Amino acid sequence: MEVPSQVPLPQSAKPHLLFLVHRIPFPPNKGDKVRSYHLLKFLAQHYQVHLGTFVDYADDWQYVPALDEFCASVCAERISPRLARVLSLRGLLGGEALSLPFYRNRRMANWVRDTVGAHRIERAVVFSSPMAQYIDGGIAGHCVVDFVDVDSAKWTRYAEDRSGLMAWLYRREGLRLAAFEREVAQRVAASVLVSEAEAALFKSVAPEAVSRTHAIGNGVNADSFSPQHDFTSPYATGERPVVFTGAMDYWPNIDAVCYFADEVWPAVLARYPDARFHIVGMNPSEAVRALAARPGINVTGTVPDVRPWLRHAHAVVAPLRVARGVQNKILEAMAMGRPVVASATCAVGISARQGEELFVADATPEWVEAVSSLLADTARAEQAGQLARQRVLSDYSWEAHLQQFRQLIEGERKPLVGSVGAASVGQGHMNERSNDC
Repeated sequence: MEVPSQVPLPQSAKPHLLFLVHRIPFPPNKGDKVRSYHLLKFLAQHYQVHLGTFVDYADDWQYVPALDEFCASVCAERISPRLARVLSLRGLLGGEALSLPFYRNRRMANWVRDTVGAHRIERAVVFSSPMAQYIDGGIAGHCVVDFVDVDSAKWTRYAEDRSGLMAWLYRREGLRLAAFEREVAQRVAASVLVSEAEAALFKSVAPEAVSRTHAIGNGVNADSFSPQHDFTSPYATGERPVVFTGAMDYWPNIDAVCYFADEVWPAVLARYPDARFHIVGMNPSEAVRALAARPGINVTGTVPDVRPWLRHAHAVVAPLRVARGVQNKILEAMAMGRPVVASATCAVGISARQGEELFVADATPEWVEAVSSLLADTARAEQAGQLARQRVLSDYSWEAHLQQFRQLIEGERKPLVGSVGAASVGQGHMNERSNDC
């Protein structure tokens, strides 16, 4: 896990900016939080940032004070995922996407309204589409929304793997969320996606906003994720470790490791009995924990630092079948100088030469062959890892990517009129939750 750099508190001369994020952007220990953390750190260099965010895991409350290093003010609202899922069903009555009432909160809306008014804020950045419900009035025309991925397409894809009521519910969420994404894109200054492929897909969802849709990719802290660090190997002597990293309560990650364990790993293990598949990540679901009972599979749960697990792996795999955007887990492994085998879905948007800097597999036989070949030929694996790191160094600088956000924020703006907050959220659907605002 990265630690926050010593960024000084914003000076009064810097303009104020509202930053809304659906999940606390610290610590940067999972995909969306890596991007939102680096975006927050960058914005703090140029603006007095007023951060509104939600805390969905109790352990993350300890990190709220760390946000003061970057922010002029913080509103951190508690959200219980289990309760929020129940409350989100109100969306069925109102005909809206369930993701919106999931993140709907009266105190957050009031804080946004009051903060914008008190500081006469004219700039806003929204991270994740549901947070755009808090943006209203004139500030919307000065707002940059980082959708990251096309979430509506994700829900539609989930429906393909479900049946009955859940399939219907996921398809409905895809349709309703697409309508909301389109409405947001039409009223904000700019929409941002994590890759050119996601941007192209978003343009089909919101064709009216094509000229204001942009791709800004992820980056990697290549000093932190570097093979130059002297990490002790977490693996047993003599084994051939293959590793997957990610938050293991996230359904696409669960689906990925279960597929790999069911379809790919038995054939790899038959060829290389000393191979071992390590599933490294926080909050493993029951289905993931059960995989540890199988031959050659280890489920770690939370680890203090994922980098040793990457650095000493013979191969890193990303067999996601349901994925949107650029996967940080791939870029981090490449930065660590490791050979990566990824599904075609994950490889889209990564500027790496396939077969040299990144290996791509889709069908099960392709997966078996790709992983087996890296375990068999360590010299080839090492060379691929070195090339992968060079690709990260040349193409994936956070600073270069995030400068594009500032260009969008400081683009042509109109005079500020109207208000922000409560009107767009819908007072009739608010729920009270505890907060630290």
